[in-house]
Amino acid sequence: MFKNYFKTAWRNLLKNKFYTAINIAGLTLGLAVGMLILLWVNDETSFDAFHKDAANIFKLENRVGTGESTQIWENTVAPIGALAKQQLPEIKEFVTMSYNNTYSLFKSGDKVFNEQKAFYTDAAFFSVFDFHLIKGNADKPFMNDHSLVLTETTARRYFGDADPIGKIIVADDSTSFAVTGIIKDFPLNSTIKADMFMPIALLGKTLYAGRPVGDNMNHDFRQFNYITFLSLKPGANLAVLQTKIRTIHLDNKPDDTDIAYLLQNVTNMHLYKSDGTDGGIETVRMFTIIALLILAIACINYVNLSTARSMLRAKEISMRKIVGAAKIQLFLQFIVETAVLFIIAAIFAIGLIYLLIPTFNDVAGKQLVFHLGDPNVWVIIAVTILVTLTVSSIYPAILLSSFEPLKALKGKISVKLSDAAFRKVLVVTQFAFSIVLIAGTFIISRQLNYIHNKSLGYDKDHVFSFSMRDIRNHYDAVKADLLSKPGVSAVTRAGSNIVNIGGQTGSNEWDGKQPGQTMMVRPLAMDKDFVSFFKLNIVDGVGFTGTVADSTHFMLNETAVLQTGLKNPIGKRFKLWGTEGTIIGVVKDFHFASMKKKIEPVVCYYFPKDMGTIYIKTSTTAATLAIAAAEQEWKSYNAGFAFNYAFLDETFNELYKTEQRTGILFNVFTGIAIFISCLGLFGLATFTAQIRTREIGVRKVIGASVASIIALLAKDFIKLVLIALVISIPVAWFVMNKWLQDFAYKTNISWTIFAITGLMVVSIALLTISFQSVKAAIANPVKSLRTE
Repeated sequence: MFKNYFKTAWRNLLKNKFYTAINIAGLTLGLAVGMLILLWVNDETSFDAFHKDAANIFKLENRVGTGESTQIWENTVAPIGALAKQQLPEIKEFVTMSYNNTYSLFKSGDKVFNEQKAFYTDAAFFSVFDFHLIKGNADKPFMNDHSLVLTETTARRYFGDADPIGKIIVADDSTSFAVTGIIKDFPLNSTIKADMFMPIALLGKTLYAGRPVGDNMNHDFRQFNYITFLSLKPGANLAVLQTKIRTIHLDNKPDDTDIAYLLQNVTNMHLYKSDGTDGGIETVRMFTIIALLILAIACINYVNLSTARSMLRAKEISMRKIVGAAKIQLFLQFIVETAVLFIIAAIFAIGLIYLLIPTFNDVAGKQLVFHLGDPNVWVIIAVTILVTLTVSSIYPAILLSSFEPLKALKGKISVKLSDAAFRKVLVVTQFAFSIVLIAGTFIISRQLNYIHNKSLGYDKDHVFSFSMRDIRNHYDAVKADLLSKPGVSAVTRAGSNIVNIGGQTGSNEWDGKQPGQTMMVRPLAMDKDFVSFFKLNIVDGVGFTGTVADSTHFMLNETAVLQTGLKNPIGKRFKLWGTEGTIIGVVKDFHFASMKKKIEPVVCYYFPKDMGTIYIKTSTTAATLAIAAAEQEWKSYNAGFAFNYAFLDETFNELYKTEQRTGILFNVFTGIAIFISCLGLFGLATFTAQIRTREIGVRKVIGASVASIIALLAKDFIKLVLIALVISIPVAWFVMNKWLQDFAYKTNISWTIFAITGLMVVSIALLTISFQSVKAAIANPVKSLRTE
C-alpha cells in the first residue's frame, strides 16, 4: 500500500515540476536556515552544562554601591571563599581564580609565547569542575608554588609530542616553572577558558612580599581581583546563604562600604547576569523566534500552494473515491506526498548546511560543527522536520480528501470561502513576519550608526595605544623621542584605556557624604596633557600641571559631581582610597564604556606609577611610520617581549561586536525570509493567472487594456501585503523597542522606518507578481479562450 503511495507521490511531483521546484526551494532554504539557527541556539544554551555537578556549582559576585551608582562586580575579595567554607555548612568546597597580570613572556628552549589566557587557581579547581587532569596527580596538581598545569594544545606548542611532565618553562626570564599536570582542552561551550594555570599561593606571595605580618591575600578585603566559585550541598537556600556570606564580609572588611553577595549557577553564566537580568538570553530568544518564523514562512508556502491547487486535483481524488478509496487512505496518500517532498528538501537542506556553516561560523563568531554522527544534530534535524512536516501536511491532506466525488466529476466543485480566507490569512501572516524582520534590520542598523556617529566626548581618531611595561620608568625620555619621529603628533599616558575604563572603587569620601552612602567611581590616573590630547572639555576649574602638588588634586566628571551632591565643587575636599585632597576641576561627561551603560562617575587623579598605558596620535597617511617608531622604542626597553598595540577605533568596535553580528545575521535572515515569501507569492500568482486564463481572454476581447488586467491580478495580493503591513508595524515597534532598552543611549524609532519598510515590501510584492501578471495580460486571447 505504502509503495503505491510513494509511487503516486513521485509521479505527481514530476508531473508538476514548476510547483515542485518552488516548494522544494522554499522548504530547503527554510529548513537549512532554521536548523542552522537552532544549532546556534542549542550551543548558546548548552554552556557549562557538561559539569556533572553543575546544578550545585555557583559563581559568587557582588552588588556594590547605593542609589544610581549600584553596580554588579564579577570579581570578589580573595578570602571570602575560604571563610565561607569554614563557617557555613552548606558549602562543600570553594575555588578561587585570578587572571595572570604578573608574567607575560613564557619560554621553553627557543620557543617564546606571550600567553593571554593564564590564570592563578587552587587545587580545588580540578575537582569541583570537570576539567580533570589526564597527566599528573589529580589530588595534588601543583607540587609546589612553581608548578604549571597546561592544556593539551598548550603543551604541544611548547614541547611538541614529547612528554611535558617535569619540563621547565621560564616566565619573563626570571621565574622557572615545572609542568606538573595536563588537562584536556576546554570545551567550546565552556565559559571558563584558559591555556595554563599557576598556583594561587604564588600570587599571594608575590603581591604581598615585604608587607607587614598579617597583611596578606587571606586577609585582604580591599582588592576585588578574584573569581570565586562555591560548590554547595544539594538543597541549599540561596537567599539565606547570600545573606550569611554578606555578614562574613561585613564582619571582616576594614571600611564602612556596604556590599551584597549574589550566587549565580554556572549554567546561567553565559546568558544571564548574576541578578537575573539579560546577559545574552534576549539575543537567543530573538534568534529562536527568527528560526521559527523562517520555518513558518516555508510551511505557509507549501500549505498555500497545496490548498490553492486543490481544485485542479478534484477529479483525480473523486475517481479514487469512486473506485473504493477510503477517506483515511486519501489522507495518508497526501501525507506521503508531503513527506516525500520534505525528505527531498531535507536532503538538500543538509547539503546546504555543510556549504553554509563555515560562513555562518565566521559571521556568528562560532565554531559550530555539523556532523551527522552527533546525536544532538539528529535531534535538531528530527524535531525541525517532524514539526514542519506535521504543520504543513495536516490541513492540505484534510482538504484534499474531503471533496464530494459527484460534484467534482460534474465540475461543480468550488473552494469554500473559508478555504480562500485561510490562504489569505497565511499570506498576510507570511508577509507580516517578513515586515517585522525588515523593520528590525533597519532599526538595528540605525542604532549601530547612532553609536558610531554619536559624540563620545573625546577624540579617538588615529590614536593607538599599548601597555608600556618597562617603558613606564622611562616615559619622559620615550615621549620626547617619539615626538621627534615622523608620523607622531602627540603622546600621553594614563592608567586605563579611555574606551573602556576598567577598575571601580567605593573607597571615597567628600564633604557632605551621607551615612551609608556608597558612590562607585571609575578611578583614572592621567597625565597632565591627557585632557588636551583627547580634547576633553573642562567645564569648571583647571587640569593637572604635572607638579608634585597634583598628587593631592582630583578632577571629577559631571556625573560624579551630580551624585556627590556638591555645589561649587572646586576647592572642596575629596578622598580617594587613602589619599586626602581637593577637587581642582570638573570634566564634561564622556563615554568610556559601552552605550548600553549610562555614564558612571569618574575620578581623575595624578599618580605616574599607576599610568601603564601610552597613547600615540598619528594620521591616516603616517600611521605606519608612527607604529614603527613605537615598536622601536618598545624593543629598546622590552626586548624579547611581543609588541601589541590597538587603535582606539578597533577597541571601540569590539564593544559592539555582538550587536554588529546580530545586525549582519538579521540582514541575512531577513533576505532569506523575503525570498521564501516571494517564492510562495510567485507560485500563487502563477496559479491565479492559470485558473483565470479564460476570464482574462474574455476581458481582452471586450477591450480591457494590459494595465487593467495587470491591476486585476495584482490588487488582491497587494491588499494582503498592506494588511500585513498594518498588523506588523505595532509588533515590530514593540519588539525592537524592547531590544533598544538594553542601550542607555539609543536612537528613536521614527515613522520613516516603517514607511520605507512598507514601500520596500509593496515594491518587492509587485515585482514578484508582475512577471506572471504581464505574461497573462499579453497572452493571445484566442488561445486563452480555448483553455480548459
